[in-house]
Amino acid sequence: MSELRDLYQEVILDHNKHPRNFHGVDPHSHEADGYNPLCGDRVRVELRVNDDGLIEDIGFQGDGCAISTASASIMTEVLKGKNLDEAREVFDHFHALVTEDDVEPDPMKGKVAVLAGVREFPMRVKCATLAWHTFHAALEEQGEFTAE
Repeated sequence: MSELRDLYQEVILDHNKHPRNFHGVDPHSHEADGYNPLCGDRVRVELRVNDDGLIEDIGFQGDGCAISTASASIMTEVLKGKNLDEAREVFDHFHALVTEDDVEPDPMKGKVAVLAGVREFPMRVKCATLAWHTFHAALEEQGEFTAE
């Protein structure tokens, strides 16, 4: 278990220090703003979906803790190039992975598995899920998400 915890910490630190896809997407077809009032984390997710339903580009911007930033970075890496059905499937798996005890990481979902470590820190689950819920709000054209 110690090796998994070390990997979790290493990946979180790397993605926090060097976030992937930390940029706006211009032009974009979907967008949403996310906010966690408990800690002040804010994120904006923009993506461009082509006519075939493929995520051509996805990016995020904002200010948040290491877990929030790393999770957003991992999310964009995993979702870029996926079609919308695949992206929703990854979202569902990620959400179950960080909120349910009996879910095993699916190696087909990429680096999402490393975020399972957040389950050990229940107060940080909202940090890890903020960008993902904001992505979902963008797909559903809700425009914003606020953690409750």
